[in-house]
Amino acid sequence: MRILYIFPHPDDESFGPAPAISAQLRQGYEVYLLTLTKGEATKQRFRLGVNKEEMGEIRYNEMKCVEKTLGLTGMEVLDMPDGELKNISPIEIEELIETHIKKIKPDILVTYAVHGISGFHDHLVTHAVVKRVFCKMKEEGGEHPKRLALFTRMGEVDLDGKFRLEASEDEDIKFIETCSEKDMQKFHDALDCYETYQEVINDSNVKNVVDNEVPFEIFGEDINNRLESISDQMDDDSD
Repeated sequence: MRILYIFPHPDDESFGPAPAISAQLRQGYEVYLLTLTKGEATKQRFRLGVNKEEMGEIRYNEMKCVEKTLGLTGMEVLDMPDGELKNISPIEIEELIETHIKKIKPDILVTYAVHGISGFHDHLVTHAVVKRVFCKMKEEGGEHPKRLALFTRMGEVDLDGKFRLEASEDEDIKFIETCSEKDMQKFHDALDCYETYQEVINDSNVKNVVDNEVPFEIFGEDINNRLESISDQMDDDSD
């Protein structure tokens, strides 16, 4: 069974979802990652004295370290403009995402919940376009994808760190991936791949904020109880 995570930036897959990705790979899922930009607009480029194009290549190489560290089944990084997704026709973004979905044929899509956790515009745009593509493909009656899961946070809104971090209501959380110590170490190792981003990683305290329970909403399904796995209660569940 295949899972495709779709995020806008390098490090989005590691700032929270990485323990779940590790757990799902360990459970035998094929896990793919699609990242829409190279994250070239980060202010870290000024510290390093490089331009956006050079920064994008640096971050792409860091992502290749993440791919190896997590053991991803596959990864593709697009070159859409970092921080500018709100200024691009959503149709263009949707077409790129749909093309990739048709190539990978995932059973499950994963992206941000509606609040984007941090509220960054690129996160919000990505949520909207992935949801739109999922609904379109479901209406067309294709075999894939079968489910849209939304990575989120539990608990209260966090105002103490570098970023304001939103959370989903408890009743909206339909699955919690419980991760092992090994999964948590993979999460730390993946963050360590981002050598140029360590200042932000340390300031955000993400290694201590993220725990071994990674929550997900499930879009558009009538689910009464918490799922036992991310593919539980799916049609033709082969998990």
